[in-house]
Amino acid sequence: MPLVGLGTFRLQGQEETYQAVDAALTAGYRAFDTAAVYRNEADIGQALRVLLPKHGLSRADVFITSKLSPKDQGAKARDGCAKSLEQLGLDYIDLYLIHWPGTQGVDVGDKRNPKNRSQSCATLEELHMEGKFKAIGVSNYTVRHMQELLKACKVVPAVLQVEFHPRLAQKELRALCEESGVCFQAYSSLGTGVLLTDPVVQEVADSCGRTPAQVLLRWALQQNIPVLPKSAQPHRVQENGRLFDFELSNGDMGKLSALDCGEKFCWDPSLVV
Repeated sequence: MPLVGLGTFRLQGQEETYQAVDAALTAGYRAFDTAAVYRNEADIGQALRVLLPKHGLSRADVFITSKLSPKDQGAKARDGCAKSLEQLGLDYIDLYLIHWPGTQGVDVGDKRNPKNRSQSCATLEELHMEGKFKAIGVSNYTVRHMQELLKACKVVPAVLQVEFHPRLAQKELRALCEESGVCFQAYSSLGTGVLLTDPVVQEVADSCGRTPAQVLLRWALQQNIPVLPKSAQPHRVQENGRLFDFELSNGDMGKLSALDCGEKFCWDPSLVV
């Protein structure tokens, strides 16, 4: 799995999706992250079918991730997975994740949640064995959810994708992933944009002549954590991909890491039983 992929949350419409994917391929991105709930799987698939030949690439040259909708958690999981394959127009998906530990329409404290995600996991394992999913994993799982999963699964999840940035270092979760052989992958590296104006982030960016976004993404990469920067603006897509021609000093890494305070900007899965 490439260290940098294009996050596609909020990419909507064929034209916007085409432009973002085209810019990403031009900039060297070879991974694309979508999900059933993003409602853009069909547009992502269409854009790649048109653009891969343009860039001299084939299906095997790109890594595509999608995710099971919370509304399909449990008994509907196989149908949800089949729909993702159909929407993307693919024979297989490189990585497929359970998007959320809960079930849409079921209270977070409802004891059906563990049963439903266990059933989803079993379905993903079956489709992995059938070759439809080259790898499987989860997203938004807490330490508790991961421990539950690791005790029961037949296939250890390849990836855990969660919110991660200097204010949310997820140390316990990262340690569990490392111990279990699970790749820890970051989303919302920019803190939904809030961290772009953080004084410490701006100071580090100014000192190394980079954008705040590049600094935040590089901070994760230097910890061997894959990132998924997202933007609908082609110049931002390309800018966010320029991460391998500079390095943050130990001092700058320390300044950014010192921001950790457990602050979340996205959803909180800890409430889901």
